Amino acid sequence: MTRLIATIFLAVAALSAAPATAADQCAPRADMIKALGEKFRENPTALGVVNPNVIVEVFVSDQGTWTILASDTRGQSCVVSVGEGWESAVTTAALPGT
Repeated sequence: MTRLIATIFLAVAALSAAPATAADQCAPRADMIKALGEKFRENPTALGVVNPNVIVEVFVSDQGTWTILASDTRGQSCVVSVGEGWESAVTTAALPGT
């Protein structure tokens, strides 16, 4: 839980950072999504609302690379984190008698 709160804090901080310090990791959302798709074959997998002005999105490729973006209501997105080895949890309901 602490890690999640820290990640959200960093996402919000990145969106409020001065353009000079965030230039390498921030861009218009449409450009970010296009680049993630073209360069890494990553597609949107999950999202969550941080507050009324920011959402966090997870993009994942079939090869397991992943990127977490924080996007604001102005259409600006910033990379929060990237990595490899993403695995989606699969939930299977237990049937009665098993």
